[in-house]
Amino acid sequence: MLFLSTRKKQDPLANIIHVLPDNIANQIAAGEVIQRPASAVKELMENAVDAGATSIQLIVSDAGKALIQVIDNGKGMSEADAAMAFQRHATSKIKAIEDLFAIKTMGFRGEALASIAAVAQVTIKTKRAEDELGTSVDIENSTVQKQEPCSAPVGTNISMKNLFFNVPARRNFLKSNAAELKHIIDEFIRVAMAYPDRLFTLTSNGQEVFHLAPGNIKQRIVQILGNTYTSKLVSVTEHTDYMNIYGFIGKPETARKTRGDQYFFVNNRFIKSAYLNHAVNAAYADLIPKDSFPGYVLFIDLDPSQVDINVHPTKQEIKFEDEKIMYAFVGAAVKHALAQFSVAPSLDFSLNADIQSLDAVNKPFTTEKKEATASSSLYQTFTQKHQAHFIERENKGNLGHWKDFYEMPSKGETLAPKKPSLEILADTPFIQIHKTYIIASTNSGFVLIHQQLAHERVVYDKLVIAAQAAQIPTQKSLFPVTLSLSASDTAILSELLPDLQQIGYQVEPFGNNSFVIQGIPADIEPGNEKNAIELLIEQYKHFSSDITFSRREKIIRCMARQQAIKTGQTLGQKEMQALIESLFACTTPGVTPAGSPTYIEYKEDYLDQLFGK
Repeated sequence: MLFLSTRKKQDPLANIIHVLPDNIANQIAAGEVIQRPASAVKELMENAVDAGATSIQLIVSDAGKALIQVIDNGKGMSEADAAMAFQRHATSKIKAIEDLFAIKTMGFRGEALASIAAVAQVTIKTKRAEDELGTSVDIENSTVQKQEPCSAPVGTNISMKNLFFNVPARRNFLKSNAAELKHIIDEFIRVAMAYPDRLFTLTSNGQEVFHLAPGNIKQRIVQILGNTYTSKLVSVTEHTDYMNIYGFIGKPETARKTRGDQYFFVNNRFIKSAYLNHAVNAAYADLIPKDSFPGYVLFIDLDPSQVDINVHPTKQEIKFEDEKIMYAFVGAAVKHALAQFSVAPSLDFSLNADIQSLDAVNKPFTTEKKEATASSSLYQTFTQKHQAHFIERENKGNLGHWKDFYEMPSKGETLAPKKPSLEILADTPFIQIHKTYIIASTNSGFVLIHQQLAHERVVYDKLVIAAQAAQIPTQKSLFPVTLSLSASDTAILSELLPDLQQIGYQVEPFGNNSFVIQGIPADIEPGNEKNAIELLIEQYKHFSSDITFSRREKIIRCMARQQAIKTGQTLGQKEMQALIESLFACTTPGVTPAGSPTYIEYKEDYLDQLFGK
C-alpha cells in the first residue's frame, strides 16, 4: 500500500536564519568590550583585583598593540577554570539573577576574556596555592591551541599579543602610540586610585612609568597626580545610614580648564556621572572661575541594591535608585568640607552671643514697625519709583532698516568673507579703557577693540602662515629648563613634540617623565618656558575631544590664546597702533579663531540716535 505524504517539500534556500559560529560571535561582542588597548588593560587589571591580588604589574609594548601583560599574585585558577574562563558568559562572580543586585566585584558579565581571545593571541599561566603545578593555556581566535602543566608562581600571568591581528579595520583605527598610551595610563590610574592599599606598577617599552607603593588614599593621590597636591587637598568625610562619602577635593587654586583630575568611585568602581560632577561644581560656585573645574577624588559606598551597574559593557555608566539624594549628599559633603577647612565662607551666628541679643533677632516684627520702615527715607530710596539708576522703558525700537545688515550676492558671486571697510584715523590718539579695551576713531564713528581677543587673532594668523611654510625659527635657551610632568601629561607632550618643533619649540625627552626645553620660538620672550609648556598642555586637553581640528591646529589655537596680550596690561600709543594695524591686516579681523568678536563698531548716526538727535 502506498502512502503519500502531505508534508510539503522544503526548499533549502528558504531557511536563511542560522546560528553564528562562536569565533564570529566573539569577534562581534569584542567590538563593544575591547575598543582599544586601554579597554583590555581595564578588564585584565580588574580581574586581578577581583582575584585578591596585592601586587599587580602591567607591562605594555608598542602602546599595547604588540603586547599587554598583567602579572598578579592573586588566588589563581585551576586547570579546568583556566580554559573555561575564555568561554562566552563564563564567570565566577555571579550564579543567579539575584546576584546582580549585590555585586561587589569589578567584573561579572563574563565577556572580557572571551572578547580578548577573539581579537588577540593570548597566553595565560596560572597557579593556585594548593596546586603543585600551574596551567599554561594558549588561545588564538577563540580556540584553545595548547594547554599543558607548567611551573609558575601563585597567581596569574596573562599576556595578549598582536591586538586586532584578525580585525585589520579596527587596528588601523587606532591612534598614535602616544595617544593610545595616554588612554592606557588613564585606565591604569583609575584602577590604582581605587585600591591604594595594593602595589601597582606600569612598564612601557621596558621603562617603568609608575611604581605605586601601598599606602592610604592621600598618598596614592600624591603618587599619581604629583607632589604639588600634598598641601592642596581638603579631606571629605561624611557618614550616613544611606551612604558614605569620603576622599579628597582640591583647593580652589588647583582648578583647571579641563576635567582631567576628577575621579568618582562608587563601591570602588570608577564611574562617569555628569550629574554628580554638577553637584561638585555647584559646591565650588563663586570660588573658582566659571570655565574652570575643580579636582577631586571621591569615594561613595552604598548598598549595591541601590545602584545598577549593568548599563554599559564598560560598567562606567551606572544608574542610581534615587539620583536626587545622591546629588544632595555629594553637594552637601563638598560644601561642608570647604567650609570646615576655611576654604569657603561659613556663617554661624550661634557663635556670637551679641548677635543673638539684638532686637532684630529676638523681637517680633510688628505691624507698627513695618509701617515705620516703609515710610522711612532709606526704604523709599530703594523702591522702584525712586531708584537712582532706574530708566523708563521706551518702546521705540527702530527696526525699519534691518535689511541693511544683509547683502545678498549677485549672480556669479560667492559668499567669501569681506574685510570691513573701516578707516582708522591715525592722527587721532587711541584710548585704553580699564586696561582691556581700545577706542579708535574711524571715518564714521569709532570702534571698541578687545585687546586680548584682537591680539589672539593676530597671533593665530601669524602662526598659521608660519606653520604652512618653513619651520618657525628657534631661539636657543642659555640655561635649558627641566620640566617634570605626570605620566598622563608625559604621553600628551610626547605626542605633540613633532608639531611643537615645527612651530619653534625644541623639547627633548629626559627620562622618568621629564623633558628638557632647549629652545622656544624666536618671537616669544624667554624666562617662562616651563609655565608656557604646562599651560599649552592644559589648553590642549581642552581641545582634545574636538575632532574637527587637526593636532597642529589645536596647538596653534592654544599658542595664540597663550601668547595674546592679556587684559590688565597697559599699552602705549605705538603698541596700540601696531596692534590695530596688525588686526585689520588679517583675513578675518572681526572674530577670534573661536568665533568671539574682536571689536564692535559704533557709527555716528547710531550715536546720534542714542542722544535723541
